[in-house]
Amino acid sequence: MDTLPTGLTRAAVWDGTGVDIRTIPIPELRTGECLVRVRLATVCGSDLHTISGRRPGPYPSILGHEALGEVIAIGSNAPAAVGDRIVWSVTVACGHCARCRSGRTAKCVAVRKIGHEAMHPDWALSGSYAQHIVLPAGTTVVQVPNGMPDQVAAPAACATATVMATLEAAGDLAGRRVLICGAGMLGITAAAACHEAGATVHITDIDPDRLHLAERFGARPDNGSKADIAFDFCGSTDAVREAYSRLDIGGTLVLAGSVKPGPPLPLDPEAVVRQWLTLTGVHNYEPRHLTRAIALLDRTRTRYPWHTLIAPPVPLDKITTALGPTPPGILRSAIAP
Repeated sequence: MDTLPTGLTRAAVWDGTGVDIRTIPIPELRTGECLVRVRLATVCGSDLHTISGRRPGPYPSILGHEALGEVIAIGSNAPAAVGDRIVWSVTVACGHCARCRSGRTAKCVAVRKIGHEAMHPDWALSGSYAQHIVLPAGTTVVQVPNGMPDQVAAPAACATATVMATLEAAGDLAGRRVLICGAGMLGITAAAACHEAGATVHITDIDPDRLHLAERFGARPDNGSKADIAFDFCGSTDAVREAYSRLDIGGTLVLAGSVKPGPPLPLDPEAVVRQWLTLTGVHNYEPRHLTRAIALLDRTRTRYPWHTLIAPPVPLDKITTALGPTPPGILRSAIAP
């Protein structure tokens, strides 16, 4: 890391066409805020979609919402202490609107999102592709257990926590037949979580390398059988249609991959009624899911090879090399600012 004057940091700023490394002032902290030194940031697919133009987003901005870091300064009433190694939530909620009061803080009417906001004097250091990030009041933080490697913990802030929200929506998994569509980071994480919960897990994907990788996380190749619970993490209408058709009586379909417009899916209401089917969607997650994500990774860190899913990190100056497709067997690139 380059030596910088006190009060300054460096960040990779997305300007709508590319990424530029800039020096940015570190602000004085306000009540409830934490200044975190980013140790490792993993590259979520949503950031790749932003950079490729498939996902609209504000700019200039600092991307990156899946990360881990060390608290180096706090404002009064902050949720962490200096020296804590933490992960933090993607969403920052107001805590008092009707949605927050109902338990849907991820859909707060005034929600702000780590790594998804335009740079503004009020919150310039809002993304994790930077040496430092400011976590505003209302950000959920969870301490990372001693001994858990950074590369295992970092995906908890998005992929793992989202998976825990989908598992909650699915209900009891013990002894159930599970079908997972999509063997990316979310799908493979879900495979491990469902397997650990006592389910029989089958998984589908168009990439044979990913299907082979999923077997190391408790999944079996798809055999076309009926399922009690199906998860879609790929967003393909064809995959959703297939998952819906595979539900047995009383089955549940949880959708988490359909995050951009796509072809509509015909639905037979009579089939839903006569087969007692449940269809539900999950987008983002609640604070409890981030806590459960770290607990899952800690519980299973010797059972599943989580660390093998993350590429060796590159420095901030080399970030452009991490903002592209990953090699076979790797599901996340990583940056060590």
